[in-house]
Amino acid sequence: MQSPKLVIFDCDGVLVDTENLANRRLAEWLNAAGFETTFEYCRKNFSGRSMASVQKEIEAETDVRLGADFVERWNAGLPDLFAHGVEAIPHVRDFIDKVRVAGVAYCVASSARISKMHITLGQTGLLPLFEQAMFSSTMVARGKPFPDLFLHAAKTMGFAPADCIVIEDSVAGTQAGIAARMRVFSYHADPFSDPEGLVKAGGILFDDMRELAGLVPIH
Repeated sequence: MQSPKLVIFDCDGVLVDTENLANRRLAEWLNAAGFETTFEYCRKNFSGRSMASVQKEIEAETDVRLGADFVERWNAGLPDLFAHGVEAIPHVRDFIDKVRVAGVAYCVASSARISKMHITLGQTGLLPLFEQAMFSSTMVARGKPFPDLFLHAAKTMGFAPADCIVIEDSVAGTQAGIAARMRVFSYHADPFSDPEGLVKAGGILFDDMRELAGLVPIH
């Protein structure tokens, strides 16, 4: 396996541990709106997705209406939600440092808005490493599981898809990376992750960030 020229990191669940906080709140909001659900369902089905795509799916498949301001209200509440308790994923900083020392290009590409990434990466001290290369699904027509975001990131950074790898944790994100014709390494240490779904999507699975250096030849 050749060394990648660009490493694309997802944010939530790969760089920062936010998925459980976010999906607990999402389950509360959806239940309050009349969409009966559980934290576990949201964690499995909505992780790695933009709130706009979650709203679109729910309103297309049910009679529940979340309101024209749903996404706006969600984003307005994120600073409070992530004000405390957000931590970096264990050992991910070591892998980022290895990529940096080797001089390999890297970036973050997330379903989240740039403003949210500023909050979560800021809380964990990772923001200075990524603020020059941040990509959000708000920049493209279609979010994950479509390949648009990863293709946009690669094009902007100046690399062909075949020279890129993606570090993901969600099924939607893994599907997006594979659809972009990139190698995808899918992290599944979280007890609520979906290893079977990640394998089916085409990801190369690992459950410890310290394993990644052995899986990805960085030089």
